[in-house]
Amino acid sequence: MKIEHAALWVKDLERMKDFYVEFFQAQSNSMYHNPAKGFRSYFLSFDSGCRIELMQKDGIDQESSGDNKLGWAHLAFSTGSREHVDELTEKLRGKGIEITGEPRTTGDGYYESVILDPEGNSIEITV
Repeated sequence: MKIEHAALWVKDLERMKDFYVEFFQAQSNSMYHNPAKGFRSYFLSFDSGCRIELMQKDGIDQESSGDNKLGWAHLAFSTGSREHVDELTEKLRGKGIEITGEPRTTGDGYYESVILDPEGNSIEITV
């Protein structure tokens, strides 16, 4: 298993993308936009294989609460297959871990589930 990506809610999406590209040699994908949810994001890839997802959504700011405020949003672990996503999700459910997002394919093409760790941090389990 490996960390797939970390996600960061940002105020100025373009400025943050340009910062990581200019100073940390990140490679950016094209912006993903979901108008129905007021959501935009970029995935930034680094030579090491690590990725950061920069995200912006209408209504997210410092005064918001929980996972929906500016700053780090979640950590994503790659399991290697859809079957492993499903298996790990069920194993965690069996141990009483809260599942906040059932396994599904997201609008930007990820197959994932979402759980909360014991302190309420959001963890994506993805292919």
